[in-house]
Amino acid sequence: MRVLVAGAGIGGLTTALSLHAAGIGCTLVETATKLKPLGVGINLQPHAVRELMELGLGEALTRTAIPTSALIYANRHGNVILSVPRGRAAGYRWPQWSVHRGRLQMILLDAVLDRLGPEAVRLGLAFEDFEPGQDPAATDPVLVRLRDMRTGQAVVEAAEVVVGADGLHSTVRARLHPHHDELRWSGITMWRGVTESEPYLDGASMVVAGTDEGAKIVAYPMCAQTRVRGRALVNWVAEVRMAPPGPPVSEADWHREGRLEEVLPHFDGWVLPFLDVPGLISGAGRILEYPMVDKAPLPRWGEGRVTLLGDAAHPMYPVGSNGGSQAVLDARFLAMALASATDPVAGLAAYESERRRQTGDLVLTSRRFPVDETIKLVDRRAPGGFTDIGEVLSAQELHAMTRAHQSVADMDVRTLNERPSWSVA
Repeated sequence: MRVLVAGAGIGGLTTALSLHAAGIGCTLVETATKLKPLGVGINLQPHAVRELMELGLGEALTRTAIPTSALIYANRHGNVILSVPRGRAAGYRWPQWSVHRGRLQMILLDAVLDRLGPEAVRLGLAFEDFEPGQDPAATDPVLVRLRDMRTGQAVVEAAEVVVGADGLHSTVRARLHPHHDELRWSGITMWRGVTESEPYLDGASMVVAGTDEGAKIVAYPMCAQTRVRGRALVNWVAEVRMAPPGPPVSEADWHREGRLEEVLPHFDGWVLPFLDVPGLISGAGRILEYPMVDKAPLPRWGEGRVTLLGDAAHPMYPVGSNGGSQAVLDARFLAMALASATDPVAGLAAYESERRRQTGDLVLTSRRFPVDETIKLVDRRAPGGFTDIGEVLSAQELHAMTRAHQSVADMDVRTLNERPSWSVA
């Protein structure tokens, strides 16, 4: 079997490594003519970390990532509402990792080039269309039409399976689902950056302060090398609910430049006891702007021997650190399904049956993240802050908040710890 993967991001590269480990041939095509360690931070949940460690990437990631110890929800004054242990502190056999997205991509890329060979990643080739074989259930190849971005020439490739891992603006998805490709804006604009600062709290905590009703800041350290120097490289995300009509969502681009003067006024005076929010935002060398968007869950992902993966299949709001983690899970389950099936069509059907259900639920749940409702309730009851959350929320309300967080951000500890490996023997 030969698989062609469109897209050399986190999902596509993990797919290549997983297919190779399962004994399945794979080639990646990527529109960019050069891959660089771009972007800011990303969180990898324990279920994704397990898969990356089983691919032999644990040592490389341990050298660069921070094992997140806790997720702390607070109001805009920095009063702690709820602290949730993460990773091994929560009982998982694997950590939660905070890491630079570009560094993670380079670790994956280096592993692909080392294991599959330099010819496995073909840069500067953009997916345009495909033609299914005469009999999708047989071995007739899928013909994929590509465009060489350097010369403009058309290139035709043949593969038994095609995987669209080409991100939010997936061309493969648009070809498969021209009427189910609309971006949906949440009403929130995000500004993102990376700032080196003094460590805060225990040097490994993620902080979420504020609400989605007005302004919210998310911050976490993500670089082990910086911590060795006694400093913290902090990834931050500033989320602000905007008045309609909002930005043109068709221009949603993870690398779009943002401006300090547009985001900073929303956080004027936000000095938490443990974090200077305006200083954090002002200290970034570069700010990126992005509308918080998703797409409606699809009634199906693929057809025949063509399927989707990662953001191409299920773009979701960045709630619960699910985006990159779910792409890793997609990749690993896809490889196992293809290696275990009697034919590619059956393997893709098993993959889609499992993963479409899981990710579709997350897309919808992320739209109505109930934790924010509790934090807004705290603001209404104690607008000036508080000293004891027990005087603001009842034990039942705090328990409900914990359960709400878990419904989006966590997999059951025992289920993950005891689940058989997805590695193909």
